[in-house]
Parts: sequence; structure tokens; C-alpha cells
Amino acid sequence: MYAVIKTGGKQYRVATGEKVKVEKIAADVGQVITIDQVLAVGEGAEMRVGSPLVAGVTVTATVTAQGRLAKVRIFKMRRRKHYQKRQGHRQSFTEIEIGAVNG
Repeated sequence: MYAVIKTGGKQYRVATGEKVKVEKIAADVGQVITIDQVLAVGEGAEMRVGSPLVAGVTVTATVTAQGRLAKVRIFKMRRRKHYQKRQGHRQSFTEIEIGAVNG
């Protein structure tokens, strides 16, 4: 059984036992969280799509890690104008392991 969940402004297709890196969630490592924003649920050829959410379906997940991704370097330059700008960014993430799709 799989589900399409929404967290952090993004959508993820998840199934039981998968590990997924999502936008940072305020939770401790080892804590069990419940995601109630489920957009679709499917099993085999059968699929239920919500409008916008599927009623009564939740996904339970365990937080396995908190961290930051690799640095993305931003470099802007205007030729012949003596303008250069350097910037960097590291995005925070939460790695979760999907426990069960309930409902």
C-alpha cells in the first residue's frame, strides 16, 4: 500500500518501510509522528484520490535523522561592471521512515 503525502509544501509518494528526506519537521530523533495530509492512497491497480485530502487516512512515521544537505553555491557576476556576489545555502532536512498507512 502506498500514499501520496504533503509536507513542507511538497508532495511525496511513500510506502511502508521507505526512508524519505523531507523538509525540516520540529521533532526529536526516534519520535513517532502522524501525517494527516494524505492526498491519495493506492494498492495495486486501485487508487483513492481525495479532494483535496482523503478522509480518515493517516501515515505514521518515525524520525530517523535531522541534518543539513550539501552546500549550494550561488555566484552572480556582471561582465565588465566589476560586480561579483557570492552566496551559499544549506537546506535543513528531516529523514523519516514510514511505519504504516492507516485507513
